[in-house]
Amino acid sequence: MTYVIALPCVDLKDKACIEECPVDCIYEGERSLYIHPDECVDCGACEPVCPVEAIYYEDDVPSEWAEYYKANVEFFDDLGSPGGAAKMGLINKDHPIIAALPPQSHDE
Repeated sequence: MTYVIALPCVDLKDKACIEECPVDCIYEGERSLYIHPDECVDCGACEPVCPVEAIYYEDDVPSEWAEYYKANVEFFDDLGSPGGAAKMGLINKDHPIIAALPPQSHDE
């Protein structure tokens, strides 16, 4: 089981979750953040600090964002398990589901 970052993060990338993550498993893509499913320890520290409520336990992802589970898992297909996001920095790609989205507005 793991946590999943969904649509509200796209084009926002607040990064409060990165600061809370004790195992450094939240990676930064071009337009979104991604939680590594094998490195996540399910502590839940990231979820309450997300200002846009983009983080969900995998069983609780709203149905309209179900494909974000796949996006979070498949983002790492060619990266493997780097063992920590800090050393990777910005990864110059996104999952195709996210790359195909129109720009997201976060106006309040």
